[in-house]
Amino acid sequence: MTGSILPAAGLHIGRRSRQLSDILATDGYEEVIRRVRSKVSDWVKPNSLIWPVLREDVIAADLSRPFLAPIPKISKGAPIQVNWVTGPAAPGSGGHTTTYRIIEHLQGRGYLNRIYFYDPFGGDHKYYANLARKHYGISCEIDNARTGMADAHAVVATDWPSAYAVFNARSAGKRFYFIQDYEPYFYPVGANSQLAENTYRMGFHAITAGRWLAEKLSREFGITADYFRFGCDTARYRRDPASERTGVAFYARSGTPRRAVELGLLALELFAQRQPNVELHLFGQRLSKLPYSFINHGLVTPARLNEIYNRCRAGLSLSLTNVSLVPYEMLACGCIPIVNEADHNRMVLDNAHVRYAPATPHALAAALDDVVRSRSFDALSRQAAESVSAISWDDAAISIDAAFRRALLEGAREPAI
Repeated sequence: MTGSILPAAGLHIGRRSRQLSDILATDGYEEVIRRVRSKVSDWVKPNSLIWPVLREDVIAADLSRPFLAPIPKISKGAPIQVNWVTGPAAPGSGGHTTTYRIIEHLQGRGYLNRIYFYDPFGGDHKYYANLARKHYGISCEIDNARTGMADAHAVVATDWPSAYAVFNARSAGKRFYFIQDYEPYFYPVGANSQLAENTYRMGFHAITAGRWLAEKLSREFGITADYFRFGCDTARYRRDPASERTGVAFYARSGTPRRAVELGLLALELFAQRQPNVELHLFGQRLSKLPYSFINHGLVTPARLNEIYNRCRAGLSLSLTNVSLVPYEMLACGCIPIVNEADHNRMVLDNAHVRYAPATPHALAAALDDVVRSRSFDALSRQAAESVSAISWDDAAISIDAAFRRALLEGAREPAI
């Protein structure tokens, strides 16, 4: 046996030595270190991962026997009471930014909101509650979904794990689902993608970010769905006519695969060959070495992002699922967004100043090059900013308020609380 093991070991050692030499010659020591760290990470990570949903909640959720919750009537002059079930968030979560922004807008319209954290990871409740208040500006009550919820007119899931908590809850209130993206696409085909898809069979009334999601969920799952148009925070994002624009911006956060970061980085590599003197502004996370020069901003505040957009002629914003808020923010600053060609992007953005290109590195690079070279860019930039100047989150909140009132009026089954 020893005689057979030693030659095999020698083959592997030789193979790895040649591989190491090739990597050193082409990519240097940094790439070797990166690969070693990745391999060590694979060795030390646990064999079983913590789910984003509690196991007992999945088991308890018998979709064939939904709980028929009483739905209190809305009393004249009394506030509409809404329980929002969310996961706690660190700074920089786009989904939480939108959810919390809507909650605060509805609060201003007379709603009585309560937030209930659903946290399978066991984070410190007080810490995240303080962060929600200080970073996201939340002013309503914040509690823990695991200790039970008060009766309300509406109980709202805000992502697929929280949908299990809402389905299993026994408090009064019509069940709603505030859906900002098609979450089964967040995972490879497997348990998580199926568990996420199953939440669209729970019988909730959906309120979606944009028309694409509402039509997709209605068509494929028979969901009753209202939608709201994206807003734009033009108080934060606005065009500076005096700004000198010499760059291109890209939201590069590899932890969000649906934003096609690797595809965008390849497009920028081709663009840099065409336009080596154009500054490339990357934000979202700290990136390691790339085969071209770039300014690495990392995670930035909205104020800093406004400055970056105002330094750029064009921005690359890719989305393989529901579009992000980035294109509207770029437009508000007079930065022309290049977006991958897709029905879900065109339908939701619905803006003539967005440039679309096939989702290939060469096509995206060519679109960036076309905008950067434009001789009429000042006019394009000004018109782009004007195209979103009247879009606000107030309009989104008005649509959501109307959707709540309409659905609650149709579904009321009990006297007022």
